[in-house]
Amino acid sequence: MRRFVVTVTALLMTCLMVLAVMYMTNIYIDLNPGKTPESFVCTSEDRILIRKDGEWQELEIRGVNMGTGLPGKWSTDYGINKAEYLRWFKEIKAMGANTVRIYSILADDFYNAFYEFNRNNPDPLYLLQGVWVNDYVQNSHMDALDPKFRDKLISDAVTMTDVIHGRRAIFVSDAYMGSGIYTHDISEWVIGYILGVEWEDVTVAYTNEMNPDKNEYIGEYVYTAPEATPFEAMLAETADRLMSYESSRYKQQRLVAFTNWATTDPFTYTEEVARFFRKCATVDVEHIRITDKVVSGQFASYHVYPYYQDYLSYMDRSKWDTLTQEPVDFSDCFGENGEVNTYRAYLKLLSAHHTMPVVISEFGVSTGRGIAQRDQNTGRNQGHMTEKEQGEALISCYEDIMAAGCAGGAVFSWQDEWFKRTWNTMHAIDMSRNPYWSDYQTNEQYFGLLSFDPGKYETVSYPDGDTGEWYGTDDAGGNTGGRLSDKDTVTAYDDGSYIGMKYDERYLYILAHVPGFDLDNDTIVLPLDITEKTGSNYFKEYGMKFEYPADFVLVLNGREDSQLLVQDRYNALNANYSMNITGKDIYMDPPDKDSPNFETIKMILQTSTMVFREGDLAMAETFETGRLRYADANPEHQDYDSLSDFFSNGDDIEIRIPWQLLNFADPSKMMIHDDYYDGNFGIRFIKTSSLRIGLGRAGQTERIPMGEFRLRGWKNKVEYHERLKPAYYMLKDYWNSDRSEDGGEAA
Repeated sequence: MRRFVVTVTALLMTCLMVLAVMYMTNIYIDLNPGKTPESFVCTSEDRILIRKDGEWQELEIRGVNMGTGLPGKWSTDYGINKAEYLRWFKEIKAMGANTVRIYSILADDFYNAFYEFNRNNPDPLYLLQGVWVNDYVQNSHMDALDPKFRDKLISDAVTMTDVIHGRRAIFVSDAYMGSGIYTHDISEWVIGYILGVEWEDVTVAYTNEMNPDKNEYIGEYVYTAPEATPFEAMLAETADRLMSYESSRYKQQRLVAFTNWATTDPFTYTEEVARFFRKCATVDVEHIRITDKVVSGQFASYHVYPYYQDYLSYMDRSKWDTLTQEPVDFSDCFGENGEVNTYRAYLKLLSAHHTMPVVISEFGVSTGRGIAQRDQNTGRNQGHMTEKEQGEALISCYEDIMAAGCAGGAVFSWQDEWFKRTWNTMHAIDMSRNPYWSDYQTNEQYFGLLSFDPGKYETVSYPDGDTGEWYGTDDAGGNTGGRLSDKDTVTAYDDGSYIGMKYDERYLYILAHVPGFDLDNDTIVLPLDITEKTGSNYFKEYGMKFEYPADFVLVLNGREDSQLLVQDRYNALNANYSMNITGKDIYMDPPDKDSPNFETIKMILQTSTMVFREGDLAMAETFETGRLRYADANPEHQDYDSLSDFFSNGDDIEIRIPWQLLNFADPSKMMIHDDYYDGNFGIRFIKTSSLRIGLGRAGQTERIPMGEFRLRGWKNKVEYHERLKPAYYMLKDYWNSDRSEDGGEAA
């Protein structure tokens, strides 16, 4: 009996060791070394072909990028479950997309759902699988030939191959890679790999500078041209090691590409443009070539947005065609009225430069209220676009992509992601708390076609003219006409006016009831006291007095001129960017704590074209984000405007204010900005438990009483519901329409 137990134990240990070798290492035995690798996808000049029903058909990439973010979760939590992925795949396919692009190895729930969705599906989704390089590695002291950079990228690429073939187990991983047991072979739907990230130009330049003699790589499948740089040689080695492993172990190949973007595009710009944008490096995949052993192919992958970097807007149009040796017809990039489409022109330059298919693997616009950059020519901005404008922009971008001769593109992105940050708002928030609230001022969070709206089932209150959320509704759906509940009432006045307030993960909501209010002719002022550290009892511009020192003043003055103003002492933009905007250091002479001056609230943007062309000292461009938009905010209504800030219905005015606009750094814990100048020299966070608000009419001489509204926050317990934006349905109609005469049908 003892011998039997020992034998069984030995067999089990042997099996476990074999499984460990098979699923946790790259060790394998090639049992058929003479077999030629196969591929169901290949390239032909500038097109991508896919074998379907025994025939090669052209595949026009109609893709969607999918991140890993969920409200209340960091991207590295990989919190999306299988059921959510399955639901999303169904919606993506119904939209007319044929491809999903992901950036790294995800948790096994993604691959399990992808397998289940495609199995026995005659019209499957395809996958573009990415391999990530973490931010620390790319922004550290290392160059790309450092083993911690190069060897890690190669190792992750090989691991990724095992994952898509269902032959891997990952129990301990880096934060940028998921984990799980990967047993489903999804390789028959994976059309290609996109290796790497948006390369930092300084990393590329540093690599080339530190390794000038390492610019050659000759592999079995991939090699470099004589013009290659050391960084490109590193990419060539990565692709060769990947293709060698997959060809030998799995006898398969698929397309390979490398992430690229405008910052490291292959063009040599004029000295003025290069200096202005500090463009110091290029990555050109034309210098990375494949051997005859490759039966699939390669393509060029670019992230291209209309507003970043729009180099062509800063160049004389007669010099555009100097960027590439191939002739380019720009005639369809100019309108009859002189308008210019630099986005299409840039895409044409990329397409002309490359001898392989070009896929725009990221393009999109944000529906966030905040904005970071403007598209000077076509209005497709980085932020402050309605959800309907987003749909129009996505369609026009895709039309530009196809008109430029590209092989397709992938929308960025499928879902909004609350954890994201943007350079021009990150100073104002506690970035360790991003996932726990929806910061509508940070545009990077709102590129999705799928919105995560606050509230488990519905948003607290839309400014839409229907005040039923405040007063309740009768059986017929009309307002009951009753007063606000004690819970929502903040303060009331003898003339019958009163204020109600609510909040959720995105907004502070205000209901101002003003008997006889006429939006077109009356002006009302609402002072808000956020912190005891600053604020003024006097509003100098209007000559009005407040019971408590106000940090903000909300002025409702018609449909076009209503705005939120901030006391100059509590103006976050000045405290962080005064040198960039005015050329003066505000800390040398800060505003008084009780200053009666209230200023417009602005955001810093990129420097302006006018300054660049005149050659003067470059002061930063700004955008007035405190300007309030009058529109219907209800997604169910025909006149829906997602950027709406307020709406009126007779005596009732509904207002919603994004938290960051009121200097909240983390509303989930009710953390606000401290006084910038009282020994802080910038933004520090303090906790608040309430705010005060009042209501008065312009010209009022008596001091405005203010009521207190308690603030508790919600900490890590977020509530949200999914909503497909209008852009989803617009893109769905477009991609499902007959477009054969405009660019061919997708396979």
